Amino acid sequence: MNRQDAQIAVDWTTFDPWAIAPVRHHLTQHPLLQMDALLELGKRLDARGSVRTHSDAVSAGTPFNQAPQLHPNRAGAAATLTGIAEAKAWMSLLNVQGDPVYRGLVDEVLDGIAPEIARRDPGMCYRGGWIFVTSPRTITPFHFDKEHNFILQVRGRKTLYVWEPHDTVAASEQARDLFHACHSRARLRWDESLRARARVFQLEPGMGAYMPSTSPHLVENGDEPSVTVSFTYYTDATRRDALLHRAHERVRNWGYEPPPVGRNGLLDAGLLGAFRGAALLRQWRARMTQAPQPRSDRAPYAYAGGQ
Repeated sequence: MNRQDAQIAVDWTTFDPWAIAPVRHHLTQHPLLQMDALLELGKRLDARGSVRTHSDAVSAGTPFNQAPQLHPNRAGAAATLTGIAEAKAWMSLLNVQGDPVYRGLVDEVLDGIAPEIARRDPGMCYRGGWIFVTSPRTITPFHFDKEHNFILQVRGRKTLYVWEPHDTVAASEQARDLFHACHSRARLRWDESLRARARVFQLEPGMGAYMPSTSPHLVENGDEPSVTVSFTYYTDATRRDALLHRAHERVRNWGYEPPPVGRNGLLDAGLLGAFRGAALLRQWRARMTQAPQPRSDRAPYAYAGGQ
């Protein structure tokens, strides 16, 4: 697929992989993103535990990791998707690249932009796809994710608030360290005053945004059902950034408060060497003892096991 045929339209003259940007897309009529197809996908993913859902009682400040337990949606995927207008529910179809049909959609979209991404941010891997089907006036709580993310509105309208990935008021350095170390968002705290610091996108079908790794974000649905899709990936830079944050969290646990990632190049270089060396040693030991190999963040696709 050449750039003219790409499903996502990006201003590549100004694109910065570590800066938020508006985008447009051509997926609103894609057959795999229509409700009948999403219903069948939901049934398949529900059977393997790859659906995340909660009720519309969630607020911006609800802890993201605990939202499904704190405010459960007890209907299954099929019932929720069939009656999404009245379901009072938020639903995410997780890791759709694990489905043979939808892996093709993930590749179709990311292949179209991969050459341009590679020129600015090489090493695209760990590709993923996430489809959000939500009732009117539901909220995706304030949180951040590890991947670079193209979030695209297919049906309905949403307000997307995004904070730059290096905004330490919205998300502290310590919050990012802990998140990369153990996928905990416990140090990420919502405050209404943060809205004034956000980039705000009023998303309609055909519109979207690019969000770099660990860009905090919050999504508020409009007055009608919504379908939104995210295409995500890691790069060499995101893997380096994640490893450094993990290393800084380890150093903090040893009693030393490190400077922010990127502030001290000599320290970061030493930590990268030490932690990469330790990882290689663990892999060698696993091979020697025939122990299971850990999942690699260099894999072509994100791990799509049960959630």
